[in-house]
Amino acid sequence: MSAEEDLDQFEAEIELALYQEYRAVLPMFRWVVETERRFYLANDVKVTPHEGAGATYFEVELGDAWVWDMYRPARFVTSVRVVTFRDVNVEALPEKDL
Repeated sequence: MSAEEDLDQFEAEIELALYQEYRAVLPMFRWVVETERRFYLANDVKVTPHEGAGATYFEVELGDAWVWDMYRPARFVTSVRVVTFRDVNVEALPEKDL
C-alpha cells in the first residue's frame, strides 16, 4: 500500500469508530446541534441572535455536550460556546431515542 492509501484506510477506520461512538452515546443526550464547522449532541442548548455591523450572528452555548470530531482526543465537554454568522440547526431528539 502507498502512504496515501494507508492514510485513507486510517481515516476510514477512525470515522467508523467515531460513528460507532456516536450511536452508543446518542441516548445520553436531548439535542442535536449542527453548525457550519461541527456537529454536537448536548443536554442544554441556548441560541442567542445578535445584531452587529449590519449582520446577524449567533451565539450558541451548549452544556454537557459531545463533539463529532475525529481528531479530538476527548469528545465529551462540559460547556461549548460557538459564535457564527452561518446557520445553526438545533433539533430535539425524539423521546424514543432518549
